[in-house]
Formats: sequence, structure tokens, C-alpha cells
Amino acid sequence: MSYRAVAILIAAGWMTGCTVGPNYHRPSVQVPQNFRAPDPLPAPQANSLADLKWWEVFKDEKLQDLIRTALVANYDLRDAVVRVAEARANLGVTRSNQFPQIGASGDFQITRLSRDGQTPLPAAFLPSQNRNFGEATLNLLSFEVDIWGRLRRATEAARANMLSAEQNRKAVVVTLVSDVATAYLHLRELDYELEISTATLATRQDSLNLTISRQTGGVATLLDLRQAEQLVDTAAQTIPEIQQQIEQTENQITLLLGQNPAGIVRGQDFMRQELPPEVPAGLPSALLERRPDILAAEQNLVAANANIGVAKAAYFPQISLSGFLGGQSTQLSTLFNGPHSAWSFVPQISQPIFTAGRLKSNVKLAEAVRDDALIQYEKSIQIAFTDVSNALIAHQRVRESRLKQDALVRTLQDRTRLAYVRYRGGVDTQLNALDADRDLFQAQLNLAEIRLNELLSVVQLYKALGGGWS
Repeated sequence: MSYRAVAILIAAGWMTGCTVGPNYHRPSVQVPQNFRAPDPLPAPQANSLADLKWWEVFKDEKLQDLIRTALVANYDLRDAVVRVAEARANLGVTRSNQFPQIGASGDFQITRLSRDGQTPLPAAFLPSQNRNFGEATLNLLSFEVDIWGRLRRATEAARANMLSAEQNRKAVVVTLVSDVATAYLHLRELDYELEISTATLATRQDSLNLTISRQTGGVATLLDLRQAEQLVDTAAQTIPEIQQQIEQTENQITLLLGQNPAGIVRGQDFMRQELPPEVPAGLPSALLERRPDILAAEQNLVAANANIGVAKAAYFPQISLSGFLGGQSTQLSTLFNGPHSAWSFVPQISQPIFTAGRLKSNVKLAEAVRDDALIQYEKSIQIAFTDVSNALIAHQRVRESRLKQDALVRTLQDRTRLAYVRYRGGVDTQLNALDADRDLFQAQLNLAEIRLNELLSVVQLYKALGGGWS
């Protein structure tokens, strides 16, 4: 009964023991009432662009296929998945220390002794040269009674590390979706630039042929011919540069897909790429629960806070139990009989007395790591709000610029048409026609770039709001 009472007391102490160290409470942070943007945003509402699935934001079917492929084969994402598995396994290892470790062992020895090598005793004392000995045990190995919560705090830290790894995986998904979309849209913009350059080259070649005819007939001068040739050469020179950028962007996309360099299948035309009709930002407070990088930083803070308890528990006595239960016999048939049973029970207690400041320094180190994790958590929140604000500013300002550039391109197209009509009719000089052509070409390229920035601003806003991982 005494042993049972001791076991009950130990179990009660283990189950109801205190846990040293601070319990985690989410730090209070100042959340703005609204996201900063150039124009006043609608009243904050729960729905947000980030609540949409990525295939609801990016409507191009070929882009959707690329993203699906990347979510399966991308190297960074696969690495993040493995890191989650590592953290989950580490949690299992750490948590197992809270429970008794039970194992079984056994052996059976058969020995034959040499008569010549034995001590000079009568044969009656040594009736046989064979010596057999067996042993079987059930071991209870170093079970620590977690009165002060050291092991529970360690498990808490390991669980937080696992959750942080999971949030990091989600952050990789967000980045991967945005990277693939960004690269694809850049590729389609380069395709559009190539179309503009090719069409411009054909137009300028026709103008050069006309100038050659007029110069042969004595109407145009040699200077007119050289200016027309200059424009043709300028347009032709831009085509190889654009083709180079296209091929390198394709290689960038295949790397994101985890594939060897190859061509990329295109979908919708660049100027027909769809944008969501609205891009609501949602409630600023929801950003703390949606952005994976913020949640990962918070779990790092949870782990660092729990490690303070692990460090403080080292001040207190460490109680461990070890022992075994089994049997020993010279005959296998009687190994488990009562007279041959053997057992051992060894309670142990250890208490640090003098460590030259090591324990105190470990606590200070854990507290410093926690303070650093708190700073990183607060910083991640500020970065998130800055990212959203920058994306909103870019979306509104670039859209304004694109509308004005659209109007400029239409004006220059009409100007170029009229200039060539006047030139062919002999009313105006070739210089005005060439200037109009040159201005139109550059304006069209600028429009393509502004349109790309408008599309990318939606991608960046979607990423900044924490969308794309669910």
C-alpha cells in the first residue's frame, strides 16, 4: 500500500503541478481604422479582395494552369512542406518526453567451461561443464516527473514552432502565386511590345519604300531617305532585345514551375487581361489574422515565451524515476517463476546548487530572445500595413496615369495618320511625319508599361492583404 500511495502522490503532483514561466498573451498593437490611400476608401467592411480565391482574381486560364503546376512542383514550396513535416516530427519527439519510456530486453547465456582451466576442485563440485543463465526485464527508463512544467513548456515551444512553419508554408504559397502572376503578366506585356515593334517596323518599311520611290523621282532628298532608314533600323533593333527578354522571362517562369527551361503557352492578350471590378481592402484588423507572415511571427513569439519557462524550470529540483521488472534464472523454464523475479525502483532528485550564473544567464537569454521576437512581430505588422497602403496608392495612381496615356496614344495615332496623309499629298515635309511616328511608337510602349504596372498593382495588393493561400 505504501508504494501505491507514493505512486498516487507522484501522479497527482505530475497532473496538477504548476508551470513556471509567463503564460502567453497576444501583445496589444495599434491598428489603424482604415488603410491609407490617395482617395478616401469606402467605409471599412468585412469583405476583402484577399477573401477571393486566386483563380477568382486571375481569370486567364493559362495563368491558372501555371499557378497550379507551381503549387505542386515549385522547389521553395516543397522545401516549406518538408520543414512543416520536420517541425511536426520534432513536436512528437519533444512531447514524448512527458510520458514514461517503457522497453523490454532479454538475454540467455550458454557457457561451456574447460575442465583443465577450472580450479582444482573435486568433480562433485563441478558435475557439469555447462553454465546457463537467462534474464528478461521490463524497463522504465528515466521518467521525469514534470512538476514544474519544464517539459510542458518545451512541448508548447515545439508546437508553436510547428505552427510557425505552417504559416511560413502559407507565406510561400502567397509569394509563389504572386510571383507566377507577375512573371506571366510581364511576359504578356513583352509580347505586346513585340507586336507594337513588329507593326511599327512594317509601317516604317512601307514609308521607306515610298521615300525611295520619291527620292528616285527627285521629289525627296537624300536626307529624307536617311531619316526613313534611321527609323527602320531603330524599330528593327528593338525586336531582338524584346525577344531576349521574352525568352529569359519564360525561363524564369519555368524555374518557378520546377521545370527545365522551355516555352510558355499564352492565354488572353495583354490588353484584355481582366481586373477585378472592385478591390476592397477590408477591415484593417483582419490583416492580423490573414497575413501568414504575421501569424508566423506571432508563433515565433509564443515559442520564445515558452522557452523562458523551460529556462526558469532549471532552478527547481528535477525528479526522475527509473527501474525495471523481470526475472533471472539458470533455466529458461523457470525464468518467470516467482522465486526468480527481480525488480528495481530508483527515484532520483537533482538540484543545482552552484552553476556560476549559468541558469540566470539562460533565463536572461530566453527573455532577450522573447523581446527580439516581440520586436519582429510588431515590425511585421507595420510592414503589412505599409505594403497594403503602397499597393492601394499604386493601384489608384497608376490607373489615373493609364487613362491619360490612353488619351495620349489616341491623339498621337490621329496625328500620325494626318501627318502621313499630308506628306503623301505633298503638303507637308517628311520630318513632321517621322516625328509623329517616333512619338507614337514611344507612347505605345509607355502605355504597355503603365498597363503592366496597373495589373501588377492588383497582384501586389492581393499579396499584401494575405490572399492566395487558402
